Amino acid sequence: MAPIALLSVSNKDGLLPLAKTLHEKHGFKLLSSGGTAKALEEYGLPVIRVADYTGSPEILDGRVKTLHPRIHGGILADKTNSKHVAELTEQNIEQIDLVVVNLYPFQETISNPKVKWEEAIEKIDIGGPTMVRAAAKNHSSVSILTKPAQYKLFLEALDQRLVDEKFRQQLALEAFEHTATYDLAISRWISSKIQPESTPWIEAIPHKQTLRYGENPHQSAVWYSHESAGWGGAKQIQGKELSTNNLLDLEAAISTLREFGYEVETSKQSSSKAAVVIKHTNPCGVAVHSSTKEALKRALDADRVSAFGGIVAINASVDKETANQLNNLFLECLVAPAFEEEALEVLSKKKNLRLLKLSPDSLKKAESNHIRSISGGFLVQELDNQSINQEEWQIATKRSPNKDEMRDLTFAWKHVKHVRSNAIVVATSEQSLGVGAGQMNRVGSAKLALEAAEGKASSLVLASDGFFPFDDTVRLAATYGVKAIIQPGGSIRDKDSISACDELGIAMVFTGRRHFLH
Repeated sequence: MAPIALLSVSNKDGLLPLAKTLHEKHGFKLLSSGGTAKALEEYGLPVIRVADYTGSPEILDGRVKTLHPRIHGGILADKTNSKHVAELTEQNIEQIDLVVVNLYPFQETISNPKVKWEEAIEKIDIGGPTMVRAAAKNHSSVSILTKPAQYKLFLEALDQRLVDEKFRQQLALEAFEHTATYDLAISRWISSKIQPESTPWIEAIPHKQTLRYGENPHQSAVWYSHESAGWGGAKQIQGKELSTNNLLDLEAAISTLREFGYEVETSKQSSSKAAVVIKHTNPCGVAVHSSTKEALKRALDADRVSAFGGIVAINASVDKETANQLNNLFLECLVAPAFEEEALEVLSKKKNLRLLKLSPDSLKKAESNHIRSISGGFLVQELDNQSINQEEWQIATKRSPNKDEMRDLTFAWKHVKHVRSNAIVVATSEQSLGVGAGQMNRVGSAKLALEAAEGKASSLVLASDGFFPFDDTVRLAATYGVKAIIQPGGSIRDKDSISACDELGIAMVFTGRRHFLH
């Protein structure tokens, strides 16, 4: 029996080549309705019209076309279920193998600020989302395409016999994302008309708590979070209620800490523990050591002035000795995957210190994208969390870093990606000694970091989140004893920086990857 493709699209880009290939190369029967059927017929392709197939005419000015058991039975039948197959035979329903649907242009319609209510409502698709959701639900038997960009990929997979369960799962995910976006646009537009003060897209995320205030006391703030994901899954053991700034700093802390691992099981056995101190979302102190106590001490020693009133994150279970490091220091928060009972006894004396236990599982459940709001909308980007691949790095200078320098360059590179741009980190022995953050020019950040590190060690390395536009940072670094530098490379003046390094005996590594953080 020939496979069946059901095509019903508003956006007809790529439709005709897709339908032609499906029919002529792969033997699909084409089932369609309305304008899609007309377009296919005009192209000379044989089309079975939905009304002819179902025996029911389109009614209500086209509002009801595909809402019929012969359509949805064919989409929803499980091919491996003998009862389903028998019922289809009994009802004279054919199985549908491919659904190609995109929806009425609601978003385009409401982009006109003068659009009338009735016009917008008429562009709310009913049959389309129903077919999309049905096909996505039954992805074990049906492929669902919701956008022209998928057509070529699907045909290539069809040619190579790669339309398998995993492939259809991905299509199903994209289909549900498509209908979710569509429904969100409808709810937001209707809300803007009848409840202009509401924010339904935010309310789709569970309300966690109303915060005391935002970044400043005159700003109100609300925390939305899924119960077991990310910070929503953290357990606060003691201390005052979390504030907006606490949460922002905690997020910066855990993002930095995860560069060095964050697993309870491995942290007890690992030869290195990591501690991070955050102030105003910048990691002002980071250190790694075989002892949790020493890792924390070294992170604090990196900049004890800035650590005052900051936030500390540790990637291992906190023991009594580690807790004692905090006796004489005012902190806002301490987060770790676990706390030993003796450590909790020590820390309980600091009543206002917020202690949070955050499990690795909660982090794994968190959103994999970075979402930030802007006026009238929001930006979604992939997290900058790709693992380091030193094979991609290039030694740009005549001198190569020695083993210790390469270790420290790797450490500093992990650190600098979490410092606000322009970012410079100076380090030694897997301990940060100076951080330059958020300056309007790179040499300004370098000066701050180098001055903070001055006199603390005889051999330093320097990491920069972006390339050097001039050789001034290299020459400045040399006067403070920097022996090796790591940076992305890619400047039209890279040769100037390389020549300066060679002249001054500095090793320089290019990573080929930038780490701006705004």
